[in-house]
Amino acid sequence: MRVLPRSAALAATAVSVAALAGPVPAATAATTAPPPPAGRYLNLHQCVYHGPFLPTSFDLMTTLVPSRDGRFGAGTDISDTPVPAAVCGPGDGTYEPSVYTAAEGYDLTTGRYLNLHQCVFWSDYDQDHLTTVVRTTDVKFVAGTNVSNTRDTDLFCGGGGTDHPVPLLSSATPLDLTAGRYLNLHQCMYYYEGFRDHFTTFAPSRDGRFRAGTNISNTPDTQPSCGAGDGNFKLIPLLSGVKALPLG
Repeated sequence: MRVLPRSAALAATAVSVAALAGPVPAATAATTAPPPPAGRYLNLHQCVYHGPFLPTSFDLMTTLVPSRDGRFGAGTDISDTPVPAAVCGPGDGTYEPSVYTAAEGYDLTTGRYLNLHQCVFWSDYDQDHLTTVVRTTDVKFVAGTNVSNTRDTDLFCGGGGTDHPVPLLSSATPLDLTAGRYLNLHQCMYYYEGFRDHFTTFAPSRDGRFRAGTNISNTPDTQPSCGAGDGNFKLIPLLSGVKALPLG
C-alpha cells in the first residue's frame, strides 16, 4: 500500500537559457540552420502526479516531456549543468505533483549509449500503475537509467515494496548517442476507466500494444509514436507528447 501526503513539495523551479557560442554564419537560401548547441547533461525531469481528491480511487501518472495540456508539463532538457530539482507543471487542481517526482542529470560525455530503463509497477491495493525512469526517487521505485560505453540488456528496477514490477511493460533500451543529431523522447499516456488508472510508457516494451517510439535520429520528431493500447487501456493524445532534444 502506498502512503502519500496530500501534496508534495517541489524543491525549486529552474530555468535554463542556452547561449550561442562562436560566430554565427550568415544564412542563405541553400542552407538549413543547425540545431542549437547541445550541453553536457541530459536532465530527465520525472514529474509524477497523483489524484488525492478522487473520491473512489488512487491514481499516479508520469510525464517526462510537456504534454499538449501544459498543466502537466515536465522540464526535460539538455544543458551544460545538471538540474538541482524537477521542473513540473502545477497539475489541474485534482492531480498534483507527488513524492515520486524527481530529476536526474546524466553526463552525455561519459559513454556512447543512453541506457533508458523504464520501470512500471502495479499496486493491487490501489489498482494503479507507476512508471519511473530515474534513480533519484523512493528506493523501492528507482530505475537504472545511465550513460555508458556498454549497451544494457538487463533491466534494473527497484523491488516495489508491496507494489509489483511488471516485466511485460518494463524495458531497458540502449540508445546510441552517435547515431543522430536528436534524442526524440516519446511519451505515451494510457488510461483505463474501470480502474481510473493512468500509466505512461517512454520506450518500446515487451508488449507492443504500449510501445513508445523514443529514438535517436538526424530528424526531429514532431508527433508521438505510440501503441494503440489493449482495448481497456486507451491512448490519451492530450497527455502524450514528444520532445526532440539536440545532441549537437
